Amino acid sequence: MFLLDTDTLFCSSSLLEAGSAVNGGEDASGQSPAHVAACGGEAFCLLWLLQTGADPNQQDAFGETPVHKAARAGSLECISALVANYAQLEIRNSEGLTAEDVAWSAGRERCGRVLRMLRNNVQTLTSTAPGRKRAWDHTSLDAVDGKKAKDW
Repeated sequence: MFLLDTDTLFCSSSLLEAGSAVNGGEDASGQSPAHVAACGGEAFCLLWLLQTGADPNQQDAFGETPVHKAARAGSLECISALVANYAQLEIRNSEGLTAEDVAWSAGRERCGRVLRMLRNNVQTLTSTAPGRKRAWDHTSLDAVDGKKAKDW
């Protein structure tokens, strides 16, 4: 259980009053409620949207995902919520930039460093050396020892 602050409740109620669907309700530029929450650094609102089915990899008219918006806003909290919900960090926007590239170009060095570290970790964990089994697959919920991970 997590506590909602007043901004989160306002965000959630505003979205519901506007009739926004979690993956719909896009504005003219194709931004979903998750894009708007990430752009505003509203981590609790974003987390609520993700928990109710928002697509963390949905692209707007500019090819940007919510993680691109969070990187531009400098919100490590939003980036964390998105990564925990399987946001793909390698997606490029219409200018060919990943969220990491966007963070660096916006002067968000902490976000750039975190996104670089995450990218490097995923590359390391998902790469396979000849004769070795893959130790971790981000598309699977299987634990390393082959047992199913617990659904907390």
